Amino acid sequence: MTTIFLRAVSIALGVFLILGRPGGAEAIEIQRVVSPGGIEAWLVEDHKNPIITFSVSFEGGAAVEPEGKEGLANMVAALLDEGAGPYDSEAFRRRLEDRVIGLGFNAGRDGFGARLRTLTEYSDEAFDLLRLAMTEPRFDTEPVERIRAQIVSGLKRSATRPQTIASRTWWQAAFPDHPYGRPSAGTVESIGRITVADMKAFADKVLTRDAMEVGVVGDIDPERLGVLLDRTFGALPDTPAPEAPDAATLSAVGETFVIEEPVPQSVVVFGHRGIPRDDPDRFAAAILMEIMAGGFGSRLTEEIREKRGLTYGIYAYSLPLNGAQMIMGGVSTRNDKVAETVRLVREIWAGMAEDGPTEAEVRDAKTYINGSFPMQLTSSAPIAGMLVSMQRNKRPIDYLDRRPERIDSVTMEDLKRVAKRLFLADELTFVVVGQPKDLKPTAPVPEPRS
Repeated sequence: MTTIFLRAVSIALGVFLILGRPGGAEAIEIQRVVSPGGIEAWLVEDHKNPIITFSVSFEGGAAVEPEGKEGLANMVAALLDEGAGPYDSEAFRRRLEDRVIGLGFNAGRDGFGARLRTLTEYSDEAFDLLRLAMTEPRFDTEPVERIRAQIVSGLKRSATRPQTIASRTWWQAAFPDHPYGRPSAGTVESIGRITVADMKAFADKVLTRDAMEVGVVGDIDPERLGVLLDRTFGALPDTPAPEAPDAATLSAVGETFVIEEPVPQSVVVFGHRGIPRDDPDRFAAAILMEIMAGGFGSRLTEEIREKRGLTYGIYAYSLPLNGAQMIMGGVSTRNDKVAETVRLVREIWAGMAEDGPTEAEVRDAKTYINGSFPMQLTSSAPIAGMLVSMQRNKRPIDYLDRRPERIDSVTMEDLKRVAKRLFLADELTFVVVGQPKDLKPTAPVPEPRS
């Protein structure tokens, strides 16, 4: 990696290949840009089209909401582009539409983000609108009540869906005394309690320059980006990011919860603790998860769908949160097949932990991971998101270039050792929503939060 110093910005270069782009493989430079005001962004220049895609992430999402105000982060995200500065909701939306500017905000459990997409010729106005949305949101009565009604309507619809019931119950049972156990989308009651003062306080707390990551892709050079960074984010406070909750400790380990609902198929959600995102074994864990649940040919799909026809689909994935590292999964199956399906998941989990993968599985998984990953980065939005993710996860700027080598260097010995850490059959907690036959709950279902 080389470092280039300019008067306005400093740049560190990392190079990786993106496959599947027009014209074949193409080297792309990741540049570390530091504005005159000290704001950092990672940039991939691409001047083939007059478009700029911008992604920013802030520390603090649903996990830092006040108790009883669940859904606050999501509501703020829905309202920041509904009027700001001198523009009411209608005027703000009209300016976005007239300039074909795409602007949106999103909230997760641990983070809060924004994404902007604009034609180069309208970039000044686009970034000014982003600045206004973050620094001068209006939260006028009409859009607040309109968005509140939309969220409440959605919550009422989802409240009867087995998947929603299962997921919410799993998280509440696993983390009864931690913010992760609260419904991040909120409840009808909690959304009704949220005030404009709550939303302003949340925005002031989360939208700070501390712990902010920026990724930019497109028709912009480092000097121009440096100017826009200072103009857009310079007015944000440089106060510390909101303090994250304490590390979460799982409760209800190895339990089975059953929620009776009159449906022909049961929905099952399962999970247990995982491996941290900065763990030295994370590359081995990625290979093992691909073997276990990477779609057709994976162990879960092969054993439960292909061989036995118990479901149309089963999934599992790693979910590294700030306060807990999780492996989550789910499946739907006939009520009379739930007990068999749950038993098989545990057996497949235990088999991988005991014996590890086969040579053929490892070869295929490594080939797929290294071959498919670049194909996910063939347009500006996922690249900008990846630049942000790399920074948040403390990856080096040349991480994407080195990643295939790190995957290939994982040995069979590594995989067998890590499989024992990763797949903990006795710790799997299941939540079943439906009318499962021959499956007995091991613990009472927690009362839903209001």
